Amino acid sequence: MKTIKKVLIALLVLFVIAQFFGPEKNQGELTSIDPFLEETNPPEKVQMILKESCYDCHSDVTRYPWYNNITPVNYWLAEHINDGKKHFNVSNWVGNSTKRKDKKMDEVIEMVEKKYMPIESYLFVHTEAKLSDDQIKAVADWAKQVRIKYSLEPKPE
Repeated sequence: MKTIKKVLIALLVLFVIAQFFGPEKNQGELTSIDPFLEETNPPEKVQMILKESCYDCHSDVTRYPWYNNITPVNYWLAEHINDGKKHFNVSNWVGNSTKRKDKKMDEVIEMVEKKYMPIESYLFVHTEAKLSDDQIKAVADWAKQVRIKYSLEPKPE
């Protein structure tokens, strides 16, 4: 019994010490989203959907929940955010070619229509981020309009 008690105390001490360490937060400037919004011109309804359901993982601006202060949860969240930004990051929209932007908007349509996004683990805690059929249609319709705009742009030679 004494061995189990020592192991539990050691684990508790390690857990407490771990709370002093954590990953870097994704706390860029809110203005990093502006070029994306200006170029893609989403209607106000879509802007609200993007803010509520997408930006936490797909921009440089994340609203962190209280439980992000708990290690190892904060590392798990950081991994989700980094993975989300790797696939689609509205904060670095300007640096992408028109072809890449078009592809990303096509992926937005697919991921939202197939209900792959927002991911289940995000919706588990952020129930307000779950998209209704009407919201899915609004995002998909907007993204399709953006793709039309990109198809009309002159192609580089």
